Amino acid sequence: MTTNTQTLYTVNVYSENHVGLLTQISNIFTRRFINIESLTVSASAMKGVHKFTITCYGDEKSIEKLVRQIEKKIDVLTAYCYVEDEIISREIALFKVTTETLMTNNTVESLVNKYNARIIEVNSLYTVIEKTGSKAEILQLFEELESFGILQFVRSGSVSITRSKYEQLSDVTMC
Repeated sequence: MTTNTQTLYTVNVYSENHVGLLTQISNIFTRRFINIESLTVSASAMKGVHKFTITCYGDEKSIEKLVRQIEKKIDVLTAYCYVEDEIISREIALFKVTTETLMTNNTVESLVNKYNARIIEVNSLYTVIEKTGSKAEILQLFEELESFGILQFVRSGSVSITRSKYEQLSDVTMC
């Protein structure tokens, strides 16, 4: 996805789990005037290694510099950046609507089916709908549910894996 001359990049940072590293990484973005669109941190497939998945808009040169700066941090094992076609990414969203809306309008249930979402909780006051997918799919469902009244909405940051066979820490490649 591109806005003007800006491309959406996914930056993956691998590190051990050290206190304060998130602050150090976010400071690098701040110093370079690059806004973080989404941020997810979790354990990786490698024992003892955590993975930061950060999405941001920028140009290739700025993002390359950003990744090199992140890699200079002592607690960072390595960092990579990817464009959209090099990764598979998903987000998760939760929508809360009134149960009355669900019961009196078949359209809401049809939307749940249309978007491959699922209902995860129903009580007398509200119903919670879960949707996993691309940001675009989630926003489309949001727009369609909006007319029925959304009580609450939350969307996670992006999680991603590369299209390459392995995630190798020894392979340091730039954009």
